[in-house]
Amino acid sequence: MQRKQYSPELKEKIILEAIEVGSPTLVARKYEINANMLGRWVRKYKEGKKTSSIPEEHSVSVSEITMENRQLSQENEQLKKLLGEKDLEIAILRDLIKKKNPHLLTKLK
Repeated sequence: MQRKQYSPELKEKIILEAIEVGSPTLVARKYEINANMLGRWVRKYKEGKKTSSIPEEHSVSVSEITMENRQLSQENEQLKKLLGEKDLEIAILRDLIKKKNPHLLTKLK
């Protein structure tokens, strides 16, 4: 009898579903796999031996993610300020055009 090969992505999906549901047996039935095998996968996953396709040397630490998140938040705030300034500038220019050339009022809307 030939063994089935499961992709790391599928394994991870099944493991996370088993953890979420709380019953590896039910999830094993759903995917037609042995409950003992799924139990082993879940145990290894919980022990830190994740079946992910990402090698360990490419993993990112929590501090790096936090730092990147902080940088992205700062950049987002700067872009929001810039957008607000541009909107204000456009509103001022439209007001000036309306005052000097009222006949252009219909074209601006």
